[in-house]
Amino acid sequence: MYAANQIEDEELKAKLPKPTGYHVLIAVPEMSTKTEGGVIMPDALVKQEETASIVGYVLAMGPEAYGDKEKFPSGPYCGVGDFIIFRSYSGTRFKVMGKEFRLINDDTIEAVVEDPRGYSRA
Repeated sequence: MYAANQIEDEELKAKLPKPTGYHVLIAVPEMSTKTEGGVIMPDALVKQEETASIVGYVLAMGPEAYGDKEKFPSGPYCGVGDFIIFRSYSGTRFKVMGKEFRLINDDTIEAVVEDPRGYSRA
């Protein structure tokens, strides 16, 4: 799994967009090309799983993210540095230097998780 919390490539960091409004920038973990049993998965299946990913790492938040006190009376659902679960297929998907990222709306985040390993779509 891609260690999204350790983006060390300065060129990659410089190319990442700054989220605007209520958007949240997340890094999507790279999918393994093998199953837990060691079977190599076809490229099409790996791509499909990346597209439908439900786990990400919060890299940045727009200035208005979680700013609506009526909609979020208890405050933000998450913060920069959190691993999150979000709705499958949500957000705007894009790649920078071969790594997948998404811009998602603040209200599509469903949960914060301590360790993202082991989570998958049902």
